[in-house]
Amino acid sequence: MSNHPPLLFALQGTQEYAARVARHMGLELAEIEERAFEDGEHKSRALTPVEGRKVAVFHALYGDDERSVNDKLCRLLFFCGALKDAGARHVQVVAPYLCYARKERRTQFQDPIITRYVAALFEACRVDRLTTLEVHNLAAFDNAFRIPTRHIESAELFAAHFAQLSADAELVAVSPDAGGAKRAESFRRALQQHTGRSVGSAYMEKYRSNDIVTGTMLVGDVRDRIAIIVDDLISTGGTLLRAGEACRKAGARQVHAAAAHGLFTGGPELLESPVFDQLVITDTVPPFRLDPDLAGRRLTVLDSSAMLAAALAAEYR
Repeated sequence: MSNHPPLLFALQGTQEYAARVARHMGLELAEIEERAFEDGEHKSRALTPVEGRKVAVFHALYGDDERSVNDKLCRLLFFCGALKDAGARHVQVVAPYLCYARKERRTQFQDPIITRYVAALFEACRVDRLTTLEVHNLAAFDNAFRIPTRHIESAELFAAHFAQLSADAELVAVSPDAGGAKRAESFRRALQQHTGRSVGSAYMEKYRSNDIVTGTMLVGDVRDRIAIIVDDLISTGGTLLRAGEACRKAGARQVHAAAAHGLFTGGPELLESPVFDQLVITDTVPPFRLDPDLAGRRLTVLDSSAMLAAALAAEYR
């Protein structure tokens, strides 16, 4: 049975993305039955025999108009448990967007560390491996999970895109806060490789307390340069907007922004701002909260499925 290719499953809401990954791998998605009951409970089961097989289950864990984050998480955990009960040899969860990754430390007295609790839930349901793209804090992610994990960075994807920018201006990679400096540095190195020219670095001062953000200092030189602000996600957009405005005030020639996950919980304010020349996200979370016309005009969405497929294919060879 070890010669069989892996079985790929996708729960409701992630089928389109998972189907693209499967096509890149030369595979098709296996069938699932998902049933909802009158009292709000549900069940999911694989319609393909899984005994002795390696299995990958795709589910992007963001809340949408149909299901909350918690509902999606429960469905995923229950389905993985059912696969192990049915004899699956190895179950890997592929979560393009991982929920609760931002709640990885205590910021107030008796705060929960929910990233660690989510990890415990995966382990309790006997998940063997977790793959995700661009988590908020890689060190916290690594420390939370006891099962093997794979973290896929978006740096190469963004670098390939932004390498097409004007060759007659200097580029600078900007982190919107000190905590994202390693992410911005990874992007800076990748962009330098793609362009074959030097890329500068800068970061924005930022302090948060009870959802109040302060700090206005920009460290690094962006004057007469093309500034590219890189973050893991866009929620309300306030962090990117502050950094973008600071780059404009400091004399940046152009200001671009990139984030792996576009949640857009704050509405269209970020896209309507004239601060940015370009806003770029990946397709891990569809921009369903935005007006399609506005998103089409102001937002560039990069396909991450080939990158994810390559990582999975290398593992299953």
